[in-house]
Amino acid sequence: MSTLKHASPGLQFDEQSIFERGAPGRNAASLPKLDVPAVDVAGRLGGLARKASAALPEVAEPEVVRHFTRLSQWNYSIDTNFYPLGSCTMKHNPRVNEWAARLPGFGSAHPYAPARGIQGALELMARLRTILAEICGMDDVSLQPAAGAQGELTGLMMIRAHFAKLGRSPRKVIIPETAHGTNPASCAVNGLSAVPLPRSAGGVVEIGEVAKVLEEHAGDIAAIMITNPNTLGLFERNLPEIAKLVHEKGGLVYGDGANLNALMGRARPGDLGIDVMQFNLHKTFTTPHGGGGPGSGPVAFKSFLTPYQPTPVVVKRAGANGEAHYELDDDRPDTVGRVRSFVGNFGMMVRAYAYLREMGPDGLKQATDLAVLNANYLAAIVKEFLPIAFDETCMHEAIFSDKDVKKATGVQTLDLAKRMIDYGFHPPTVYFPLVVSGAMMMEPTETESKQTIDWFANALRAIVEEAKLDPETVKKAPHHTRIGRLDEARAARKPVLRWSPNHEG
Repeated sequence: MSTLKHASPGLQFDEQSIFERGAPGRNAASLPKLDVPAVDVAGRLGGLARKASAALPEVAEPEVVRHFTRLSQWNYSIDTNFYPLGSCTMKHNPRVNEWAARLPGFGSAHPYAPARGIQGALELMARLRTILAEICGMDDVSLQPAAGAQGELTGLMMIRAHFAKLGRSPRKVIIPETAHGTNPASCAVNGLSAVPLPRSAGGVVEIGEVAKVLEEHAGDIAAIMITNPNTLGLFERNLPEIAKLVHEKGGLVYGDGANLNALMGRARPGDLGIDVMQFNLHKTFTTPHGGGGPGSGPVAFKSFLTPYQPTPVVVKRAGANGEAHYELDDDRPDTVGRVRSFVGNFGMMVRAYAYLREMGPDGLKQATDLAVLNANYLAAIVKEFLPIAFDETCMHEAIFSDKDVKKATGVQTLDLAKRMIDYGFHPPTVYFPLVVSGAMMMEPTETESKQTIDWFANALRAIVEEAKLDPETVKKAPHHTRIGRLDEARAARKPVLRWSPNHEG
């Protein structure tokens, strides 16, 4: 078993918070003397002026560098090892993307620069929109949303605006239990009501079930939000017929594009009947993921929704001398408005564009094929010792359950996940989707090799065997981390969200 472990104990530094370092008067800056008249801040700001200075850290440059370097050494990242989170698609970020994003004309462009000074950046945005629209079979794309969830929000805002223009205000959105988890929240923020659609025995949305809901809420269905492939890793094979039915009843079809990495180059959501969808550039197109950002969630749509897209919109126009140039167009009376500062998360657009130009159509198709192949290869191994939720060809991810090992040993999904850390692997997504009891959602992505997948699967097999022979070791994992097993219940009930001098750990 020891040969399967590729994580071992090593020296790590304990690290205080940055507020506990340094000394009064210490700093890491060398500033010239003030060369403008001093200002009476309290006189200018009145009651808004601070009564006391902010309690900021007073540290020297070596202390700052060491502090953040040590913190970084505690992290697990895609650059250190396999990151098998299902649904989140933690794939490798090609370094050529980083090079492109740091080119001076892109990396140093000021967000408020006039259009005439950033023609290259605007042209890149226009080209990226065209490529993304082609990939998903839509007519246009807005690059403005800053995350997949904000793309959902924006798409639903456009749907509401469309119906308002028609003099209608339907408020119900059908959301299957196998849809992406952020869909209900996007509805709520839009003032819409989610109508849940229970999971079918086969794991995909059935036409008859949709028909029943449409009949029950006749006239009040704004849309169906459907994730394809869904969060069970299955292709929604009834989608064209479902889209036709929803359209006949006056509703629209929102496609959650979070799992497009299992379709691109092989199927286009727009051709399947979807009217509007969001991309996740950080999932499908290899821009950075995790840590809350930086994200980018462009929203794609059919032409009838074009008037409602966020502004400003990059447009190409002919100049007086006949030369084409790019402008930022705000003259869109039916727009839902701006949803993100500036024009979106431009650095992520550059990275995605670099990836798309490097891959080309054939490369994207190959990436999809490898993502599906890797997932099915992993599923074929793991289902030998963990029950698989749906024993059929999956797309980009597969779902397993702890039911057998839990019944035999008392070891649960969380225990297995914690023990994986000792073997050097970040755990997969656990307890999601909720429709699978004790779920473990695993997605190898297209960027992992057969050797890495074998390594991971064999380690997981060893942990399951370990649970049968020595369940307490698994239940008390992890054992090799800086900090042992945490009291998660206490952390959830009494979270410590900020440091204070009087805090007791």
